[in-house]
Amino acid sequence: MPKIIRILLLLGLLIAASISIGIEAQAASSRIDVLHAKGTINPVLANYIERGINQAEEDNAIACIIQLDTPGGLDTSMRDIVKDIVNAEVPVVVYVSPSGARAASAGVFVTMAAHVAAMAPNTAIGAAHPVAIGAEGEAQMSEEMEEKIVNDAAAYIRSIAEAHGRNMEWAEKAVRESVSATEQEALKLNIIDMVAPDLNSLVAQLDGWQVTMLDESVVTLDTQGATINHVKMSTIEDFLYAISDPNIAVILLSLAMLGITVEIFNPGLIFPGVFGGISAFLAAYSLGFLPINYAGIALITLAGGLLIAEVFTPGFGLLAGGGITALVFGFLILFSGRPTLFQPDPWVIPTIAISIGAVLAFIIYHVVRAHRRQATTGREELLGKKAVVKAALEPEGTVLHQGELWTAVLDEGKAKPGEEVIITKFDGLRLYVTKKRQN
Repeated sequence: MPKIIRILLLLGLLIAASISIGIEAQAASSRIDVLHAKGTINPVLANYIERGINQAEEDNAIACIIQLDTPGGLDTSMRDIVKDIVNAEVPVVVYVSPSGARAASAGVFVTMAAHVAAMAPNTAIGAAHPVAIGAEGEAQMSEEMEEKIVNDAAAYIRSIAEAHGRNMEWAEKAVRESVSATEQEALKLNIIDMVAPDLNSLVAQLDGWQVTMLDESVVTLDTQGATINHVKMSTIEDFLYAISDPNIAVILLSLAMLGITVEIFNPGLIFPGVFGGISAFLAAYSLGFLPINYAGIALITLAGGLLIAEVFTPGFGLLAGGGITALVFGFLILFSGRPTLFQPDPWVIPTIAISIGAVLAFIIYHVVRAHRRQATTGREELLGKKAVVKAALEPEGTVLHQGELWTAVLDEGKAKPGEEVIITKFDGLRLYVTKKRQN
């Protein structure tokens, strides 16, 4: 083969390879990443959005769309999301969808921060008063403190709206007066940029749209023929987001208390203790995302102490009843004064109280029945047997005999926990004991 032909063939291969690489690069960049932000705005959701925007930047995506449907959330997490959007190197579109969705409270700030703000038909935006945006402060704040928070939020949202040429007056009213707007009202009032019935329609409307980035550079979106890449939460993010719900937090806390109590009632079962311990750590993680009242935590701790004390005292349910009462009031106080989205559903607390009460009633019933069953084998067999003092006999206390707790009365003196005593007689469920060896 002549040398000239070989050269031409080589050039042809190089040109074909270059074209192929160019086509692949164009295909890679002709992509729009879509994030799905549905639910309360909290640190897990903020981390997910940050990861999604970073991924869009690294992969040179055309844009990053955040499909938003939120009742609001934590102020700190909202500000984290706003900063991620404002500082993004790729255009970020916030799309309140699907129909029936809303961008309430903290969601208003997120929507206003977008380079392009869009809403689906039959959606709403507004009611951004900061008291409803998961205030991490006290439930009851002074008028002066509330005024400071409101002024700060109003200035923040005006700044966000001004940066994108949106209606600053309405944005401030959303904070100060909790006003809201439908998608058509929002479009007319220059709160959003467009209304799109679905994602494909939104992508089509974005084609040719010019976006001004933070560095004042203008980017013209070329969305024609772009592929949609849905970036979902990872399995771990899904799990952490699920347990950050106040309903789940309360249930986990209850399971922790119940599991540990059952383990103490029945030492050696292992599974209830392990399950309760894991639930306790998950509950602590979940409550860390929620604005809570620490007086409620104190009452719940007291409830746990009373339930555990039931194991070591022959109260036959009195301490357990007090523990359940303290638990219910603890849960009620835990979220008192907090925004509705940070409170458990009304049915959760009664259901938990009834469930724990039923389990403890079952355990206590069998403990009492075991005590009474002793008489059917002949209480006379107790006479002369040894028992170990559990609660000091002064002269009345508690002793343990063959794994069973008894109320006991010492004939004279005192007996410390751990000492051995001799059973001399019985009267119903009460034993009479002595430290003297019987002849």
